[in-house]
Amino acid sequence: MLNWEDRRLMVKVAKLYYFDSWTQQQIANKHNVSRPVISKLLNTAKKEGIVEIYIKDETSHTVDLEQQLEKKYGLNEVIVVSTAGFAPEMAKRQLGQTAASYVSNHLTNVKSLGISWGSTLLSLVEEYPYERRNDIHIVPIVGGMGSNYVYLHSNQLSFNLAQKMNASCSYLYAPAMVESQDLRERLVNSKDIAYVLEEGRNVDMAIVGLGNPYKTSTMEKIGYLNEHDLTSLRKAGAVGDISSKFFDAVGEEVDHPLNNQVIGLTLEEIRKIPEVVGIVEGSYKLESIESALQGGYLNVLITDDRTAQELVED
Repeated sequence: MLNWEDRRLMVKVAKLYYFDSWTQQQIANKHNVSRPVISKLLNTAKKEGIVEIYIKDETSHTVDLEQQLEKKYGLNEVIVVSTAGFAPEMAKRQLGQTAASYVSNHLTNVKSLGISWGSTLLSLVEEYPYERRNDIHIVPIVGGMGSNYVYLHSNQLSFNLAQKMNASCSYLYAPAMVESQDLRERLVNSKDIAYVLEEGRNVDMAIVGLGNPYKTSTMEKIGYLNEHDLTSLRKAGAVGDISSKFFDAVGEEVDHPLNNQVIGLTLEEIRKIPEVVGIVEGSYKLESIESALQGGYLNVLITDDRTAQELVED
């Protein structure tokens, strides 16, 4: 039980620290005690309910979700974007702005940047600020050629991002997925494609999206997947894809012919990249996201608040 003098001292110390912005050392000097004594008084004041701290801001809830997800999945960082009341396109744009800001602020030690493909990464590139990053080289980590939806392909995204960064880039002259494993083998062993794939394996950071093959799939929209493919993927246990490589509910690459027809990095090669930033929105991708996190493919997750809430509760 604290006596009146102890409580008085705690209130005085707390007012100097929280309201007058004194440092703990300044308060210690004033009262002729050591700094650890002041630290202990402040901690006791909180335990006794003399001091109660509230964070009054709309981002408090999203920060709480971020911390829970970081702890739950062992991620380096999670960024949760509030998209309540936004139309789908505006929500994706908001996610792109946040992801662009994260990437721009974390390039200090990055000399090579890998990029996959898809509509979410398109939003990032569209929202990316113009800046000078002459020392950075951008590398597509999956094929990106074709006549349809060119703006979503990795080569186009690499070029557009390089333009905004004033950086250099490589091109992977192959589609994301070819007709047979034999054709894939011949392509990946050709000199130019093999060189870019090796560049991709050695990037310092990679930016990837994450797909659910069964719901609003960009791969189906573009024409890489048909109804037969979707049926066989479901039988094989596929729940999601990163860079057109399909994985199962525990995050392992599925044994399916389509995975042997992709021109790009394997899931294991993606997992070995020092920092992989996953940008994904939509609770319909919940199982895909959770499985990718269990597989250890991402170090950083940028997502919307509804999806984050469901990941926490799952």
